[in-house]
Amino acid sequence: MTDTQSPGATDGKHPVTALAGPYGHPFHPILVTVPIGAWVASLVFDVVSRAGDDAATFAEGSYWLIGIGIVGALAAAIFGFLDLLAIPTGTGPFRTALLHMALNLMVVALFALGIALRRSRLDEPDGTPVGLLVLSVVALALLGASGWLGGMLTYRYGVRVVDEATQAARRT
Repeated sequence: MTDTQSPGATDGKHPVTALAGPYGHPFHPILVTVPIGAWVASLVFDVVSRAGDDAATFAEGSYWLIGIGIVGALAAAIFGFLDLLAIPTGTGPFRTALLHMALNLMVVALFALGIALRRSRLDEPDGTPVGLLVLSVVALALLGASGWLGGMLTYRYGVRVVDEATQAARRT
């Protein structure tokens, strides 16, 4: 398919707009590293806040890392949504992408809840409360499931990375 052909069932590699990334190189996968890294680091800071000597410093560090992760997730979501628009509706990849998006929205909502609840608890002498630590673990487990689906979109279906004929052959 050339750039001048009308969109059809095999145009998943073509971005809806050039803002989504060049042909075959979407921006969404690289942007997701920011929230993933920030949120995993925030969990490490939470654990250290409970086990270390400077609980307040690590609890506050975790708070800021969660905020960075939320901002990064929103940026990644914009590009992920542009990639979603390039997937033909009614297909296995489209359904997988919708589930991937729903899980990611749940993850962001859980971390947003967590950051709201943490604000008044940053100076607790025992570090991050166990309930907030558990909330982060649950959010990260959902993020892992969502990441697995994102990998499925890329490696099984080839969304936005393999040629259109290969994508069409992989749709089930």
